[in-house]
Order: sequence, then structure tokens, then C-alpha cells
Amino acid sequence: MPQRRRMRRWWPMALALVLGAVGLTLGAAAGAEAPADVDLHLVLAVDVSGSVNEARFELQKQGYVAAFRNPRLLEAIRSGAAQTIAVTMLQWTGPHLQIQVVPWRRISGEASMHALADAIESAPRQLFGGGTSISGAIDYAMSLFPTPGQGARRVIDVSGDGGNNRGRPVTEARDDAVKAGVSINGLPILALEPQLDDYYRQNVIGGPNAFVVAAASYESFADAILKKLVTEIAATRVPARPRLARLCCRRWRS
Repeated sequence: MPQRRRMRRWWPMALALVLGAVGLTLGAAAGAEAPADVDLHLVLAVDVSGSVNEARFELQKQGYVAAFRNPRLLEAIRSGAAQTIAVTMLQWTGPHLQIQVVPWRRISGEASMHALADAIESAPRQLFGGGTSISGAIDYAMSLFPTPGQGARRVIDVSGDGGNNRGRPVTEARDDAVKAGVSINGLPILALEPQLDDYYRQNVIGGPNAFVVAAASYESFADAILKKLVTEIAATRVPARPRLARLCCRRWRS
């Protein structure tokens, strides 16, 4: 009888975990394929780990929304040969907890850019806690890219407020991504770890022209993400062979 009571007490929690896992899988599968014939495929990887409370999450989200409504970003998009980019957004936390919350969208003008801003604004938080696995975020982001050879640069834009503490070493995930021709840029938020930008520079970013833009706080996130997006979208393709961690390191703080 006690065992039966324990089962009744725990089965709803187990069911919720199973349904949550199914939801993450279906969410990823439902994402649209990345458009071809663009200058850049950009994955925005947003930290929703336990240190990110609702107020901090909202400041991050509104920072992205404001950036994709800013005319400076449209100027950067129009500086490319195709004058078009493709963008998707994921939320990440633990090693196996990531979900694509905004599917791939082609951005080629003000209307499509503002539509992306609206999609980001309406996307709810879908993950809560589970550790901080930057390596898991990188690996998941890699699964969202189209196959190589479509001519576009491929960039993962990682934002977060802590170092990797779950999953495989972040340097392994970074190096695998760079070997596949992908660049990783970082936007560390220094509110909890004032030297996190150095950690990102040494362990997270990599690939041609990789760089870090640090936000001193969540309140300054909007300025930092606009600066970062303008820089990575306007960057010209680098013909040199992809290199690993040490190739980079422009440094900004906002």
C-alpha cells in the first residue's frame, strides 16, 4: 500500500517530464528549414538557465525586439551581396534542454525584419533551470543549420550570464563547430560574473572574425545586442581557412 501511494504521488511528475521532452522534440521538428540564397544564417542562442529570472528574461527579449526594429540593423542587412539574411532563435539551459522558439525567417527589408521582432516578442519562455550548458546550446544550434555549400556565412550568437557547468566541455563543442565552418560570437552578461567576457573569449567564441560584446548588466543588454548584431551581419566573408579558438578577439563592453 505505501508503495502504491508513492507511485500515485510521483506519476504526475513523471508524466509531465515525458510530455515536456516530447514537446521539445516536436518544437524542434516543427521549425521551418533555413532559407537559401542569403548572406548569413544566424542562430540566436538565448540563455534561460536558473539564474535568469523573469525580469532578466524579459530584458533580454526586449533587447532583441528593439534591435530588429532598429534601422541600423536594416542598413547592415542591405550591405551584403544578397541583401538578405536568415535568422532563427533558440532558448537553452541544460545539456539536453534546448528548443527552437522562432523558426528560420528570411529578412530582406523593413517588413520582414519587423515581423521577426514581433515573433520574438510573442515567443514565451519555454525552459526553466537545468544548469548552464553552453556546449549543449552550440551542439543544438549546429543541428539547425542547412547543409554546407549554400554560400552563406553561418554564425551562432551565444548570450548568457555564466560559464559552462553541464554537458561536455564547451571548448570541444566550439572546436567541432569551427571545424565545420561555423563562427561563434559571444554576448556575456556580466551581472553575476564580472570576468565572464574573458571566459567567453578563451572558451566559447571561435572561427573567422569571432568576437565578444559584453553587457555590463541586463539593463544594458539592448545596447550590446544591437552593436553585436550590426557587427556580425555587416561582416564580410573571410576567405581564410577556419581556425580554432584564438582567432578573434575584438572586445567591447556596453
